[in-house]
Amino acid sequence: MESDKDALQHLLRLASGLESMIIGEDQILGQIKDARKRGLKEGCMGPVLRTIFTKAVHVGQVVRKNTRINQGSTSIGTAAVKLAESVHGDLKCKKVLVIGAGKMGTLVAKALVEKKLKAIVVANRTYKSAVKLASELNGYAIHFDRLHEAMQDADVIISATGAPHPILTCTEVEKAVPSENLSQLVIVDIANPRDIDENVKDLGVKLFNMDDLKFIADENLKMRESEVYNAQRIVEDELKLLEKSLKHLEVEPIISHIRASAEEIRRKEIIKALKILGDLNGKEKIIDDLTQVVVDRVFYDIIKNIKDAAEKDDVMVIKAAETIFSEN
Repeated sequence: MESDKDALQHLLRLASGLESMIIGEDQILGQIKDARKRGLKEGCMGPVLRTIFTKAVHVGQVVRKNTRINQGSTSIGTAAVKLAESVHGDLKCKKVLVIGAGKMGTLVAKALVEKKLKAIVVANRTYKSAVKLASELNGYAIHFDRLHEAMQDADVIISATGAPHPILTCTEVEKAVPSENLSQLVIVDIANPRDIDENVKDLGVKLFNMDDLKFIADENLKMRESEVYNAQRIVEDELKLLEKSLKHLEVEPIISHIRASAEEIRRKEIIKALKILGDLNGKEKIIDDLTQVVVDRVFYDIIKNIKDAAEKDDVMVIKAAETIFSEN
């Protein structure tokens, strides 16, 4: 049915990141993996669903391996990380100061927390909010009046307050940060209006704002969008293979019966032959392998034709196979 095909295609597209708000994001693939794992564990996933979800996971992995659909920053948070890394190369063991515990500050801070930082410090005018965000990031909170103290050894400062005017002037930054640290300091200002005096750049500080972040996010989004065609082509090819696999499942009982019956006959005849031949000095395996090859070759075309009939929905051939190879 066409609706079945549409459903299968939609699942493969989901796994590939083609249906996500952010093209190529990986979270949905992880959710599909979890659903498959849980279904198998709880015994509520039969052969059909197991085949479908295994294929979905496979397709998601193939798309990400063979295209660039999940590469590059596409959010403000990940773009901020990329800008900071453009200066430090690696943020491991770096100290990050987050000023402002609102939505935007949280977004960027959570993107940074995966980088195995030395420390994350959160400063906010409402200390309770700072404590809440710091606990989520495994960092620690400070009162806003200790801001300048925390700036002294910070490698990255992220500022996202709702203040109507700059909270850090060029003079304040110069006083708070040792001169030898200024050239390596990265400040990401994502507030609107801006929190940081633009003149801090004159001190050698690497200052980035929303315009910089949006540029990176937009550029990487364009790159991802350019990979959509390649991803769609993979999905279409894999969808055809999945449909074939599901058709083969329909005739699997017939094929399993053929194989089981042939194996039963083979084993009985081997036992008879070995009694007649007597001791073969360990060469019994030759007989076993030979008979296995003969059975496989005899039934190869038969099984292939049954699978072909299933793919073509040839009911007459399938019914004939059921009649010929039935147990009665």
